Amino acid sequence: MDEHREREIALGLREGKPEAWHALYDEFAAPLWQSVARQLGPHRAEVADIVQETLMAAARAARQFDLCRGSLWMWLSGIARNNVALYFRKRKRRDRLKPGEDGCAMVSQLLSWLENRQADPGAALESAELAESVRAALTELPRDYETLLVAKYIEEIAVEQLAAAENSTPAAIRSKLARARQAFRASFAKTAGCSLENEEHVP
Repeated sequence: MDEHREREIALGLREGKPEAWHALYDEFAAPLWQSVARQLGPHRAEVADIVQETLMAAARAARQFDLCRGSLWMWLSGIARNNVALYFRKRKRRDRLKPGEDGCAMVSQLLSWLENRQADPGAALESAELAESVRAALTELPRDYETLLVAKYIEEIAVEQLAAAENSTPAAIRSKLARARQAFRASFAKTAGCSLENEEHVP
């Protein structure tokens, strides 16, 4: 979406124009659904609920939207991210994952793969419980860390492409990835209830 069109929609939202809301929905409903589904995994009912809650929250706050604080997509995805984090917090209170020794071994195996100390994560990626913990841990990270880890390890985007997209260098992206992995390690260990050693060195 070009800047002129985004400003036009933002102004329409503040003025309460229905056509601005329709334009916002047409532009962002599909990527919003994809983003929430990626964060939640294959829980279709929950994805629909969170997308609906996000759009309803956006409708309530539309008149206060300020384009100077960020783009329309940043605004919508931020609301969605908060709703996803709330979903995982409720689930954690209800039935916190207790992986036991085998589960903690898979957590360690998965982290070794992320940190390039192991070529294949093996069965770790096949565990639905661990996948749930991964998603929960990601929601606890700063947005830029979450985005970077998802792009690199889930969407499998090359470091060079990530650097180009952020107007950065591959070296800077690798350094940021290392910091993001360290933050993820701490969040993931807490979510999964495991005590993990061998912290990754961050330059």
